[in-house]
Amino acid sequence: MNLITLVAIFGAIAKGSIVYLAGDSTMAPGGGGNGTDGWGQYLGQYLTIPVVNDAIAGRSARSYTEEGHFAAITDIVNSGDFVIIEFGHNDGTASPDNGRQDAVGDGYNTTAIVETANGTSILIHTFPYYIQNAVTALQAKGAIPIVSSQTPDNIWDSTGTILAAPPRFVQYAEESAQRTGATYVDHFSYVAQAYESLGMELVDTFYPIDHTHTSPTGANVVAEAFLRGILCGNSSFKDVVNDKGQTVPNKRTFQYSKAT
Repeated sequence: MNLITLVAIFGAIAKGSIVYLAGDSTMAPGGGGNGTDGWGQYLGQYLTIPVVNDAIAGRSARSYTEEGHFAAITDIVNSGDFVIIEFGHNDGTASPDNGRQDAVGDGYNTTAIVETANGTSILIHTFPYYIQNAVTALQAKGAIPIVSSQTPDNIWDSTGTILAAPPRFVQYAEESAQRTGATYVDHFSYVAQAYESLGMELVDTFYPIDHTHTSPTGANVVAEAFLRGILCGNSSFKDVVNDKGQTVPNKRTFQYSKAT
């Protein structure tokens, strides 16, 4: 990070205007490795305030909570700061427990007992439990959380449509936002729309190692799709979208855009 960026970030913190990102490898610096990158790295070019990308590869809503990362963000946010929360890719069930899975279900009070690799039984909670707790803690500090659904995988059907139906964590993210009064962005749908406009052949080039992690160019498209979701909603986050961000393509006119 250079001196100019540090000055901008510290100045923004003093004014209470900064956006923090909490998520997994699809958002994180370096993505899933091997030349991939997360979309959070490309969001800042579209905003008037700095971005601090605290997304970490391999994390779920549960592990991000248990490792103290949500608490760390909550400790430093100021009133008026934004926090974008996006999980789901690593939250599925596992046996033995992998430290990332959530209890199945959308109930805040739903729990499960799972067994670790060493035979220890532990209690875990649902995806909404971890997300809602993070949101309410941030709101108590005066921050403005935005709950975003996970991105789709690069899997298509024969008609040129993203194949997979939204995973249950997309619904859970929406429910968590509704229950806490937070802004919700259906990032899954906006990315799917963008990809279908671009076509499978081009989108395939965005995935150099697997069907989950994007190249820098693909990550930029995913960032643009998130901005389109913001601009189509009512969040005050729209006020920090700059002129370049205001022109990100919509569903009907999405054009190929290189990462910058």
